[in-house]
Parts: sequence; C-alpha cells; structure tokens
Amino acid sequence: MKFISRRGFLMTASSASLLAVAGCQTTTDPQTTTDAPRYTADGRPIATTRAEPLSPHAARLGITPISYEERPDGAHTLPATGMSLIPPQFHRQVVEYQTAHRPGTILVSNSQRQLFLVLPDGFALRYGIAVGREGRTWRGSGAIYRRAEWPTWTPTPRMIREDRSLARFAGGMPGGVRNPLGARALYLQSGGVDRGYRIHGTPEYWLIGQYVSSGCIRMVNHDVIDLYQRVPNGTRVVTI
Repeated sequence: MKFISRRGFLMTASSASLLAVAGCQTTTDPQTTTDAPRYTADGRPIATTRAEPLSPHAARLGITPISYEERPDGAHTLPATGMSLIPPQFHRQVVEYQTAHRPGTILVSNSQRQLFLVLPDGFALRYGIAVGREGRTWRGSGAIYRRAEWPTWTPTPRMIREDRSLARFAGGMPGGVRNPLGARALYLQSGGVDRGYRIHGTPEYWLIGQYVSSGCIRMVNHDVIDLYQRVPNGTRVVTI
C-alpha cells in the first residue's frame, strides 16, 4: 500500500487557489468539504493510492485495474491520487446496470455523483464525480464534440473584469498539474451549442463525490484519462 509523499500532496493541493477562479470554478460549502489529509508523525499524508478491487465481471468485459500512482503522461508528470480519501462508492468499478441506452453512452447521475459508461450485456463502468451545487448542475443531454489532453484553461472576460490578476491568463493557462481542467477534458455541446460544460479532471481529487463545481463534471485525473481513451467525439452524454 503506497503512501503519497508530502511533497506530492502539497504540489497538488496548491492548485486549489486557481480552482476558485476557473471556468468550472469551485463553489465549495465548508460544511460539505472533505478536509485535506492529516499527517502521520513522520510527515506523510494519511492517503494511499489503493483503489477498491474490481468486481468479478470486469475481466470478462475486458476492464482491467488502473494504477493511481504518480506516472509520466506526455510532457507532464501525473501526480498520485489518494484513493483512500475517496469513499468506495466513488471508485471506478464495473457494475450491473440495466438501461435502454446503447453501449458507449455516458450517463451522468448528479444525485449519486456517479458517471456511467454503458457496456454491453447489462453492465456499466462507473466512475465517481464531483458536480455542481444545487441550481448549477448540468441537466439534459448533449454530445462530446472535442477532446483535449492537458487542456488550456482560459478565463472569461467577465472573470478578468472581476479579478484583474487573471489578465495574465487571457491568452490561456497552459495545461499542467495546477490547471483547473486537469489531465483531460471532454467538451460538451447541447443542441449544437457549447454552453461551457465539460467532463474534466481535477487536482482536488479529495472533493470527488461532492457538490462543489459551477456545473462541470469533475473526475479523478487517472479516471478521466481512462474514460478519455474509451469515448470518441460524438459520444452521447445524458443526465439521469
């Protein structure tokens, strides 16, 4: 069982200040926020990368475990994720799932804070997510029209007017471990229009399972990479 280093956790946690000004910004209620990890006597965060084991159905459906440890990812180093800080119901898992939607469809449950990729034969690949607070959640249906690795984040003109310090990102904040969009972003259109909603990674993995965003759907970086590899442009996304 691998502990996440203090340096690795602090580097990830330092992104929180940027998330407060992101397009899919954090709107965390202090009463519902998971506290950052406590430290052991020798300075290690009480967090490990161990995830819940996959169900017996996974192997026959070709779904294999993934590692949540630090690893290279293109030009960046993907930080480790402290899966022990995330409740088990929000861990990536193969589950029995009956639906009329076709395999390959993404179903988003705001109430459960779970995302389901429909698989054949009555199963789905489930991921934990963080979603918008009441009144800010994305609802309806749409489709993925763009996919990006280590995406650029650009503040809106209104954000820059309200906080002039963001003017330095007017041309876009390059992708990286502190970028609010995380390691991958899936851009959604509804009715053929991009309304600003994305499925994307997040440095604040300990907030998965909570109502914290302004509407975007956040995932653990390792999980959004896994989903990114499974869904092409044109994938239908439906809230349930």
